[in-house]
Amino acid sequence: MNLGGVFVDGLRAAIGVPAAAFALAAIGINLQFGYTGLLNFGQVGFLLAGAYGTAIAAERGLPFPLAMLVGILASIGLALILGLPTLRLRGDFLAIVTIAAAEILRQLVRAQQLDNITGGVRGLQGWAEAFYSYNPIPRGSYGIGDLRFNERGLWMILVGWTLAVLATLFVRRLARSPWGRVVKAIRADEDAPRSVGKDIFGYKLQSLAVGGAIGALGGILIAIDAQFTNPDYWLSALTFYAYVALILGGTATTWGPIVGSMIFWFITQAFETGLRQAIEAGWLSDLVTTTDTGPLRFALVGLALMVLMAFRPQGLFGNKADLEVIDR
Repeated sequence: MNLGGVFVDGLRAAIGVPAAAFALAAIGINLQFGYTGLLNFGQVGFLLAGAYGTAIAAERGLPFPLAMLVGILASIGLALILGLPTLRLRGDFLAIVTIAAAEILRQLVRAQQLDNITGGVRGLQGWAEAFYSYNPIPRGSYGIGDLRFNERGLWMILVGWTLAVLATLFVRRLARSPWGRVVKAIRADEDAPRSVGKDIFGYKLQSLAVGGAIGALGGILIAIDAQFTNPDYWLSALTFYAYVALILGGTATTWGPIVGSMIFWFITQAFETGLRQAIEAGWLSDLVTTTDTGPLRFALVGLALMVLMAFRPQGLFGNKADLEVIDR
């Protein structure tokens, strides 16, 4: 087995565009769940709103920065539509409503009646080329050894991780502000801030909208990288991948979502490469085939997560006291 190849593939995934996108999704969930206590199981709906809002606007000729702004505003609109009737519900009911709303939105964009807007089941493609006109990196190959990227890939990686770091610093600033102290109090016991006149509903709605907008940046990033968005990509499983990244790094921490996303993608890709090499070498060929490596890698990640939850439920950087507050 080529362990060097396993490591390089894992590292490429850990610093790649999907890792940056899921870090953004996890940062948004961290604000909603980690700091405010909102159990949002429909984060993928915000990613979808960002991707489709940007794609539709770009196809209609808007300058690309404005098209991205449309995607962000679409996610905020979704937060208002979801939040106004649901944020007075208990956490478990909110979770059910958000996951259902994300699936309803996915079915809506694939509807034949909206084919001329959303592309229906085919989706929208070829609309993100204008983004690369902003690329200042000269044509070529960049990296070390086998870990190399072309100018377009490197540009996407730099943009993605810059957005993730900026979003992290923004959420940290929010968490340390008076606004952040109120949402932390809501997470601990919302009757306490309500007793001193705080508008609990308003703070929850703001948290849902800001966290959703950050998640929408992740959806925009994924769609730009693929130059394509299709309703069948935005499945509920993506929300739970973001939750895994958040849990790995640590809930209600500053850098946990970023580190957790990098670890998640490193492990999944390293497992897949290692399994494929083991099968091709004949070590596991009697048990599984190379087509089984995709599902198996997530099973192994699930096993690793179970071990982490048994020995360090707060994640790598989390505080166990914060976890106990969320449980209450």
